[in-house]
Amino acid sequence: MQVILVREAEGDSANGTADLLRYALSTSPVNDALLRGLHHLWRRHGTRDLAKWVRWARPADSLWVLPDAWRTESVSGPGRIVFQSDASRIRVRELEGRHRRPWMVVTNGRFATCINGRLLARVLETTDADVIAVTAATDLLAYQEKVRLTCDDELVGYRRLYADSVMPTPVEWPHHLFIRCDTFEAALRDSLSLGFEALIDRAKHLGIQGIAVAGAALDLETVDGMLALCGMGLADSATEDGAIASATTSRQSAHALCGTEPVQSRLIGPVLLGEGVTIEAGAVIVGPSILCDGSTVGRDACVDSAIVGANATVEAGETIRNCVVSAGSPGGATRRTVAQAKNVPQTNVCSDRKGVFRVWPWLSYARCIKRILDVAAALIVLVLFAPVIPVIGLAIKISSSGPVFFRHRRQGRHGRSFDCIKFRTMKQGADKMQEKLRYICDVDGPQFKMADDPRITGVGRFLRETYLDEIPQFFNVLYGHMSVVGPRPSPEAENTLCPSWRDARLSVRPGITGLWQVCRTREPHKDFQEWIHYDTRYVRELSPGLDLWISWRTFRRMVEKFISQF
Repeated sequence: MQVILVREAEGDSANGTADLLRYALSTSPVNDALLRGLHHLWRRHGTRDLAKWVRWARPADSLWVLPDAWRTESVSGPGRIVFQSDASRIRVRELEGRHRRPWMVVTNGRFATCINGRLLARVLETTDADVIAVTAATDLLAYQEKVRLTCDDELVGYRRLYADSVMPTPVEWPHHLFIRCDTFEAALRDSLSLGFEALIDRAKHLGIQGIAVAGAALDLETVDGMLALCGMGLADSATEDGAIASATTSRQSAHALCGTEPVQSRLIGPVLLGEGVTIEAGAVIVGPSILCDGSTVGRDACVDSAIVGANATVEAGETIRNCVVSAGSPGGATRRTVAQAKNVPQTNVCSDRKGVFRVWPWLSYARCIKRILDVAAALIVLVLFAPVIPVIGLAIKISSSGPVFFRHRRQGRHGRSFDCIKFRTMKQGADKMQEKLRYICDVDGPQFKMADDPRITGVGRFLRETYLDEIPQFFNVLYGHMSVVGPRPSPEAENTLCPSWRDARLSVRPGITGLWQVCRTREPHKDFQEWIHYDTRYVRELSPGLDLWISWRTFRRMVEKFISQF
């Protein structure tokens, strides 16, 4: 079960920076947009991966623990509301029902987060700690560069992250606490009445582990975070809620939406309107925006990505943007609760981040037909070479000690790592000898190649010359790691250079053969340039004809190489 523990905000009440969350939960329809935004992020948590360990309920089913000072407010919560002085009576069995999980989650209500549930589930499965303090960290998200600098700001290294990650972190101010249910009942249940800080302090005496998980967080006590979350809620429900005006550039009548006299106004994007809203002629409302109950937008005024509070007024001809406006006195005098936001986060804070790669339609050759042909080709090759595979394996075992197959970690489509399988052609410990031999490497760039490589065995040299060492890679094709034709499968260490080239070639599955393999000239100091040129050209010109041409060139070269061995 999820318990959302909200603390009373600290801030400057004079300029409205305190209790923004309190204001949002008690003001209609901001509360509706906020809760829709929370639900939008909850769906991205990956709760299916966590279902075995914790019942991370959606906001509408969660228990909200609010400060006692909020009792006088008309706070609207999506689920059950309990005030802090009553929180000590909470029982886990009441929250979990019949289907109890080993963990429960207590969320810091000040933040709205989106995290990688799959990674978190692994931690819950393996940890010995009674409490896990979880922080959502944007720097652990996939598809970004990690740069390492010296004290003098000199660049000494960087790497590209193609998968979300998790790492240990000090326990300071987490966004969530995952607590074993038995531990909560025995030692921490009474702490809910003291607040989130007290809960963390008591948990430190038990066995608490701090981790940062790939994700993002919005601070709901800042105007940036509040506007971003409400914007998500409006965008997510723009096609579901009749009270939200869909995006349009035509003039609309406000009469049907808010019940005022018909006036000509302009609504652009998702706009949420409360009861008794007045929009005067010539006003322009640009979404995502919220006009609360009893608010007024004057003639020729402009509201752009903002919240106009209950009974507040935007004066005629005035323009407000990225801010919250409220009525500061019973008489209705309007004041700005917060200055204009400096940096409103993107509403796609945890959306798919694979925009760096080229994409194709689902029913295209590159996306669908090519995969079907790959599977068919892999099955045919493996069946034809089935009698040969045991013979090759026996020859490898007799010629040198070590395993028959060589596995090496490579990066595939969208940077996903996989074990590339080949017949072993080198002596044991060949990878450790590579750095000693790099000074006589015959090619430029990050890859390594040399003539008469002393690490290659006699049988291995024959397998390489005839390309028989790559037969096991057809198993990688069946698994979906590789394609028959595509860029060369390369390890992460080689993919750290040339970001635009790297991301282009990782748009498709790597291939057993490819354009670079059949077109390279092996001229001195040009191999790396040709690698970049032919890989990017292949992704740019990918087609059935190109794949057939590469396959034919590869087959012809295999036959020529095989004949030349005798």
